[in-house]
Amino acid sequence: MIPELLNDDRSRRAIVHAATQPWIASPLAGVDRRPLYRVGGEQARATSLVRYAPGSHFSPHTHTGGEEFLVLEGVFEDENGRYPAGSYVRNPPGSRHAPGASGGCMIFVRLRQFHPADDRHVVAQLSAGDSQLLFVNEHERVWVEALKPCAAMRVNNPRGLEILLLEGSVTGEDFQLQPLSWMRLPAGESFQAVARDGGARLWVKDASPTLGF
Repeated sequence: MIPELLNDDRSRRAIVHAATQPWIASPLAGVDRRPLYRVGGEQARATSLVRYAPGSHFSPHTHTGGEEFLVLEGVFEDENGRYPAGSYVRNPPGSRHAPGASGGCMIFVRLRQFHPADDRHVVAQLSAGDSQLLFVNEHERVWVEALKPCAAMRVNNPRGLEILLLEGSVTGEDFQLQPLSWMRLPAGESFQAVARDGGARLWVKDASPTLGF
């Protein structure tokens, strides 16, 4: 059963090595989840990895608090298009779709975490191997950071940081992140790490927490 409260204290650092976590079935056949952050039941404010088996799909639904996702594997599909691995999509509050994956896919997704004034629909494609700004407004900044082997990374953190390691590995003073490791840092705690020999790529969000919907 999926927990209704997980890493819900945003004043504390949270790390989940998602690649080692079990998949938890959703109410819809063929759709499984690895929860990272969650407040609520099936209609939760949540951050998760979601895996769609080939041919699986969700029923049509509305995202009252917005949806943001990054396609990690396969091709995610809805009535608006097909989104291959590396697609970054923002569906604002009030948007509606019926997602699925004819060939299967895995996504990193954040639900009900948009600022109420954020009404932009965004579709971007990650560039291969490069740092890249994905989205910015007055409330948040989202980007991919590409690190060469042994390169250091420091991000000051006045608002709050969330990180998903996409490739490689990085080491901090008291942590190590591997592919699909997720980390959230409260405001005021800077992120400092060094890439290992193979380099690394990280998805990073700098944003103030917003109220749930």
